[in-house]
Amino acid sequence: MAKSITLKLTEDEAEIIVDALDSDLEGYNDAAKDARANGNRADVATFAEAAARITAVRDRIRALIDG
Repeated sequence: MAKSITLKLTEDEAEIIVDALDSDLEGYNDAAKDARANGNRADVATFAEAAARITAVRDRIRALIDG
C-alpha cells in the first residue's frame, strides 16, 4: 500500500491542483482516444487507468474544497 502524506493548502492552492489535474486528465483522455483510433489496446488500457486515477485524486481534492 502507498504511504499517506498530509498537506496543508489554502483553498486557492487546492484549486490550482484541481485545475492542473483537469489539464492532465484531458491529455490522458485524448491519448486514450488516439490509441483507441489506432487499435492499440495496451495503450488504451494504460491511458484509461491513468485517467481514472487522476479523476479519483481530483475528486478527493474537490470534495475537500466543497465540503
